[in-house]
Amino acid sequence: MKKITLMAPVLLFFFTGVANAHGPVRQKAEEQITINAPAEKVWAIIKNFGDMSWHPDIFNTTSEGGDKKGATRVLTLKDGGTITEELKKYDAAKMSYAYKITNMSTAKTITHAGAEEKVPVLPVDNYSASIEVEAKGDTSVVNWTAGYYRAYTNNNPPAEMNEETANAAVSAILKTGLISLKTLAEK
Repeated sequence: MKKITLMAPVLLFFFTGVANAHGPVRQKAEEQITINAPAEKVWAIIKNFGDMSWHPDIFNTTSEGGDKKGATRVLTLKDGGTITEELKKYDAAKMSYAYKITNMSTAKTITHAGAEEKVPVLPVDNYSASIEVEAKGDTSVVNWTAGYYRAYTNNNPPAEMNEETANAAVSAILKTGLISLKTLAEK
């Protein structure tokens, strides 16, 4: 009985250490908006993968490959940062496409745990997303969904690259884009 009593704290300590020693957990952000405009009108605004002029945080977009799988676009943000994305799937009939971030510029460099760390313009890693327009009679519902990890993939992330910061940044991008899309489509 004494051995069991002594082993319980040791096992608890071991399992607690193992449970806390994992890296980042995949995050998901999903935003949806109802737009008082036909789906075809809404889709016409966003259907060109190489055109993000409908999003107010994007200063400029350059692209190659049109709307074919493997096409790329480089988004230049208002603050000058860049994000490169690759088109993974495009379905005009379903009014949807999916893409993945392949490269980002650095927003700043910080010192964390004794090392210099580059903070990307969007504090995420392994980001992929999809956007879809669905007809609902004379209105439309747009779903924009993203999956990603925090930018700092080791344990104990700095505040600039933790889950909370990543979630806030992604949510803000999706919400801002959808609000702008609603304004444009309802004109």
